[in-house]
Amino acid sequence: MTDCRVIISDEALADLQLQSSWYAESAGSDIAERYLKSFDETLAAVAKRPDLGRPRHFEHEMLSGLRSFAMAGAFHTHLVFYHYESDLLRIFRVMRGMRDLPRRLLEAPGAE
Repeated sequence: MTDCRVIISDEALADLQLQSSWYAESAGSDIAERYLKSFDETLAAVAKRPDLGRPRHFEHEMLSGLRSFAMAGAFHTHLVFYHYESDLLRIFRVMRGMRDLPRRLLEAPGAE
């Protein structure tokens, strides 16, 4: 299967920025860089095989058809949420999987 076209939402980009900034402050810039590299590796795998992700079943219409896939390596508790149609992969959000997902997926990045 060939790679599909990828669009990363502004919310997903903000999720990545917030999380990598947190890692940089809490654990150092090398960990933050490893986090972003893990995302890139995960994105490459999903772009090749979008069916790898687990179909999610949330009630909210905006979350309909969403899939998730765990990030590579040490960051496996973080999930990449995405929609896939034809040859287009839309990255919706990136966050830890141990949250109130239906609520958090609809909130703005950084809302607590």
